[in-house]
Parts: sequence; structure tokens; C-alpha cells
Amino acid sequence: VQLQASGGGLVQAGGYLRLSCEVPGRTFTTIYTAWFRQAPGKEREFVAVVGSRGGTIYADSVKDRFTVSRDRNTVYLQMNNLKPEDTALYFCATSTLAWRKESRDYNVWGQGTLVTVSS
Repeated sequence: VQLQASGGGLVQAGGYLRLSCEVPGRTFTTIYTAWFRQAPGKEREFVAVVGSRGGTIYADSVKDRFTVSRDRNTVYLQMNNLKPEDTALYFCATSTLAWRKESRDYNVWGQGTLVTVSS
């Protein structure tokens, strides 16, 4: 199984982007899909996760600005009021473990999509 992430780009501070992650396969209804990001020179960090029934958890740094949702086999990350510190390579990943925030708990990953926020 390979995830397909897309939607990254260059945006000015205060702008918005929507990332998409296609999750193939019939197991989509039983898994948790998360977004992580990795800025240059930094470790990969948790951004948000959505459960099979639509529940969500966010990192404090993106709460009230980002919204994760799912529709059929696609998970979205709506990012509003973007800041330069949001610049990173964004990855989607899936896990059968509930509500995990550590990347080691996710076993299927996408290739990443780059988000660059200019000041």
C-alpha cells in the first residue's frame, strides 16, 4: 500500500493550502491517518490525526489553524493562517493503532509534499 500526498506549494504568510492524501484499499475504514511534517534540520513532528469515525487530534502548534478531515478514501489537511514556521515537508501516514503521535507507530507512509511559507 502506498499513500499519495499532494497539494503542497509556496504561499505567503497568512495564506492557506489544502493537502490531500489518497489511501488505497478497503482497510481505510479501520485505520488512523495522520499528518506529520519535517522541517530542514529538524525531526519529524506530529501535526494531526483523524480516526476511522472522524475524530481528530491536533498538535498544539496548529490547533485552531489546521483542520484534518476524511472523505471516502481521501484525507485532507486544510491549513489556514500559515506561518513561516509551518514550512516543511508534509507526510501522511496510516496506523491501526489508535491516536498515536509518534512516527514509529505508523507503518505506511506517503512520499511527502513540500509546503513553503514566505514571510
